[in-house]
Amino acid sequence: MDFSIFFAEQQKLLQKINLSFKRSLYSKINLKNRFIALLGQRGVGKTTIMLQILKEKFAYNDSVLYISVDNPYFASASLYDFAKEFEKYGGKFLFIDEIHKYKDFGSHLKAIYDSTDLNVIISGSSLLQIYKNNADLSRRIVTIKVPNMSFREYLELKRYNFPSYSLEEIVSKHVEIANDIISKIKPLKLFKEYLEYGAYPFIVEGVDTYKAKLINIINHILEVDLPYVTNIAYYNIDKLKKLLYILATSVPFTPNISELSQNTGISRPSVLEYIYLLEKAELLINMHYHSRGYSKLQKPDKIYLNNSNLMRAITYRTNTGNERETFFVNQVISYFFNKVSLLREDFVLSKSGDFLINGKTFELGGKRKGYKQIKEIPNSYIVADNIEIGFKNKIPLWLFGFLY
Repeated sequence: MDFSIFFAEQQKLLQKINLSFKRSLYSKINLKNRFIALLGQRGVGKTTIMLQILKEKFAYNDSVLYISVDNPYFASASLYDFAKEFEKYGGKFLFIDEIHKYKDFGSHLKAIYDSTDLNVIISGSSLLQIYKNNADLSRRIVTIKVPNMSFREYLELKRYNFPSYSLEEIVSKHVEIANDIISKIKPLKLFKEYLEYGAYPFIVEGVDTYKAKLINIINHILEVDLPYVTNIAYYNIDKLKKLLYILATSVPFTPNISELSQNTGISRPSVLEYIYLLEKAELLINMHYHSRGYSKLQKPDKIYLNNSNLMRAITYRTNTGNERETFFVNQVISYFFNKVSLLREDFVLSKSGDFLINGKTFELGGKRKGYKQIKEIPNSYIVADNIEIGFKNKIPLWLFGFLY
């Protein structure tokens, strides 16, 4: 097999890759793990992470190869046979992009693992259920979830470098941390920018085309990724788009499934399944008051768009309170993405405040938000918008963008 075409394509891609900005989880990718999966929403930078690793650690090394199964070659070629041939050629590392678009990928990956000594890094849609695929990959692959960019990462992209902080550090040291940050930047203006167009790395390509690219990503997830990974029929995609738009103009809200079914023409069980799948695709975040497990047939207590950028791209009918909650939920969920110990009941809705995280109650509001609703609740905090620095149990909202 002639690999020269693939290496030529690889070099063209590497020439465009910049190493000056790397996602926060880049340094946490341990190449000693033989099989690694980077899973996340389209547009969060999975391909760039793979090519940065290749450029920084393996540049001009002909034992390392990047391929995308989007390449027409793999429409009829065996991925397993390709990997076997590459190893015979002297291959050591194989980077496989868009793995969710390869039919029966699990069996091929299992065969590659069992029959070769290759190290493999794959990327795929956040919809991908690695552990539920027909081949048992759970013992063979380390999964890393790639979230959208945090506010801190957006600042780094603009050449303002700050460390990340744990949730415990932000709660206990927020005055000290905020003082250090505001001595270097004015966070409120930059925070408003982030809410509109800072959650995805392609902001470097310009503000003018950002929302159009985000809409294209949404359409690709609904029209291409979902049908590839799930059993959704193409004729239901328009109904799914209508459902997402209705949710986008209403969130966060407690869903009325019967009403959603009537307004979209989707059956009630399918509405529940689609809400579940839209969360898996990282277009929505479904929240609950207490742990009841997660299934396709369970109604969420509250639904959010995954991030405020999606809200601004889909509809102009944004609400400040909704945007605050969406930002907070997105940053906290993303912070917990790759923490092995997380159980979803560690972050739930609260009937006393807005949210309960590891036994701490958080109530969100504007800069004049008071303690009335939570004054009798131990370990309770106000998360306030439009303030640079907090006091005692009042924490600036923007500071939760430094969790990762």
